[in-house]
Amino acid sequence: MSLWRFTHLQALALAALLGLMLLPLIGQGSAWARTATGQDAVNDPMPEQDFREWLAALRDEARGKGISDATLDAALGAITPVVRVIELDRRQPEFTQTFWTYLNQRVSDERVKRGQVLLRQHHDLLDRIQARYGVPPRYLIALWGLESNFGDYLGSFRVIEALVTLAYDQRRAHFFRAELLSALQILEEGHIAPDAMTGSWAGAMGHMQFIPSTFIGHAVDDTGDGRKDIWGSLPDAFASAANFLSNMGWRSEEIWGREVLLPKGFDLLHASMDTKKTLREWAALGVRRANGMSLPQADLEGAIILPQGHQGPAFLVYENFRVIMRWNRSINYAVSVGHLADRIIGSPQIATGRDAMHEALSRSEIEEMQQLLNRLGFDAGSADGLPGPRTRDAIREFQKAHSLPPDGYPAPALLQRLRAVALTLT
Repeated sequence: MSLWRFTHLQALALAALLGLMLLPLIGQGSAWARTATGQDAVNDPMPEQDFREWLAALRDEARGKGISDATLDAALGAITPVVRVIELDRRQPEFTQTFWTYLNQRVSDERVKRGQVLLRQHHDLLDRIQARYGVPPRYLIALWGLESNFGDYLGSFRVIEALVTLAYDQRRAHFFRAELLSALQILEEGHIAPDAMTGSWAGAMGHMQFIPSTFIGHAVDDTGDGRKDIWGSLPDAFASAANFLSNMGWRSEEIWGREVLLPKGFDLLHASMDTKKTLREWAALGVRRANGMSLPQADLEGAIILPQGHQGPAFLVYENFRVIMRWNRSINYAVSVGHLADRIIGSPQIATGRDAMHEALSRSEIEEMQQLLNRLGFDAGSADGLPGPRTRDAIREFQKAHSLPPDGYPAPALLQRLRAVALTLT
């Protein structure tokens, strides 16, 4: 994860601004420290009573879940919240990434070549894991590449400090308190020491970036040494990832999906994760493979998706695609995992849609789009700058009402059309 670069004066100004922003969020009795990024602790001069009371209540709850005082003392004894974690939690990207921008950054030729080398290097281990869990090696290598760049970036934050910070903050306290309790359980079970439990600022850990609750539910001790070591043991990390996918419903006999060609006049209302048809049915509608050949005559069900809109590539995705989305609920992420896995075993690049317009919209522009859709009677939900399923459904309804291709894609041209329609109502 890249970090912003600031001049000394800019950094001081940002720190002052964040201090003002955080005061109403953390209350009058908090103590915040910059410890997870290697900086000296800089404590707020205000009393620590509120945080200490919160921490005492957390310890009581953890004891009730079987966490020992020895573990709690080792993990929480000198803990203080971390300002840098709050900075990263509050930071949102100015622009949303288009499909092509997202894919090109994650499925580069360099990553494909390195994945191929690592696939050969770990062939025996991955074959053994496939025999047990049914997940082909290329998918585990692809997930490894996207999650930690093949182990290069496991995260340098102390997970307990990061989760204490996020659980104490009120924005997503319930979620992160549960993750913190799971992290304490991992320590109690002896899988890793508190100082060695490092990860991302949000608590994702190890080669495959498991959050603590995922670790508790799916991590595996593949080596048989009594520890589930997703940080230092590739057998444990790969087996844990395969176990997760298997538990989520991975189908060993199926692929994730494939690029397809849509016929002229194809009804774009069919292009939705909610619309499943068999390969025979899609073939009868004129859908073909990307190379122009016919689809297999099979009863396997899939859905058509258009992650870059109707001008971009089309994919026919199967149940394993939905399983990948249980790892990360992003269509762009799931396509990237599947495509990287395919490229690693020699499949070609995506053939179509590279000339599609893919200008990025800023978060404020997407918020404006959502506001305009709501104003015009198309329910896009709250204007949060995130084009989720509800926003895409609203876009599709607007497109249908104005004789536009109903692909549900938040394109810059669509925002211009919304503005023009809204002006006619003023």
